[in-house]
Amino acid sequence: MLQTPSAFTPLIDPPADPRDPLTFLFHRGKLLLRGSDFDQPELALPSSGDLLGIPPERLHPVGIWQGRYCQAAWVDDDALPGGDYAWHNMRSLFGIVDDGFLGLAGRAGQIAEWARTHRHCGVCAAPMHRATGERAYKCAACGFTAYPQICPAMMVLIRKEEKVLLALHTNTPVRRYTALAGFLEAGESIEEAVHREVYEEVGLRVHKLEYFKSQSWPFPNSLMIAFTAEYLSGEIRVDPTEIEDARWFGPDDEWPEIPHSVSIASALLAANRPGRPAR
Repeated sequence: MLQTPSAFTPLIDPPADPRDPLTFLFHRGKLLLRGSDFDQPELALPSSGDLLGIPPERLHPVGIWQGRYCQAAWVDDDALPGGDYAWHNMRSLFGIVDDGFLGLAGRAGQIAEWARTHRHCGVCAAPMHRATGERAYKCAACGFTAYPQICPAMMVLIRKEEKVLLALHTNTPVRRYTALAGFLEAGESIEEAVHREVYEEVGLRVHKLEYFKSQSWPFPNSLMIAFTAEYLSGEIRVDPTEIEDARWFGPDDEWPEIPHSVSIASALLAANRPGRPAR
């Protein structure tokens, strides 16, 4: 499952002597890696010697990984630094690179995109400056502070006796049946969002919510919070703007192709597949 490597130490400020750092460099959500051939076992990050001319204000600390300082940066164009480099869509790296590396790249990508989109104050349009000691931009003109945006979203797998509800979402880049999911609205608790989204998307009422796990999902900046819930009442009635199809899957039904193993949805479904012992 996509997650930050256990051997990683996050940093807000760079070390005093950042020798030959590894740089997660992004252009419009794509990551620069050395090695364009997916048959290669490792795709390497550029080091400082490969990246001349990036303004220092575009370099942001990420942390220490495998003994080396890592930073995030972004560029306006997709020119390559030379050598065997290529831009890679992050989703294209599923199953190609280590999940821990991909989790770290996702963290760096969120930092880079936050920095790119907060060069000017959203209140008064004055230039923004990095705050000291915290991950934030501050406006000297009006005092507005901007932190990285993180969008919480709920995910829930509904159980009804020996069956679980899986849905095919209308607007999804990958057409697979999965658990229900949706973003929180202002003022909601995560539990309230579960009840609202379930009723809006499939017309059901649920109870007995149980927390499963959470996962940072950097596409672009979500925090997925997963639950299981027990069916309470109602008949399936899909909202076609959100759900194309929803159905119950039991032990004797053919199990659909599940989401990629990097996602929390895959872990949630695997832990609650009908016919398997409860976790």
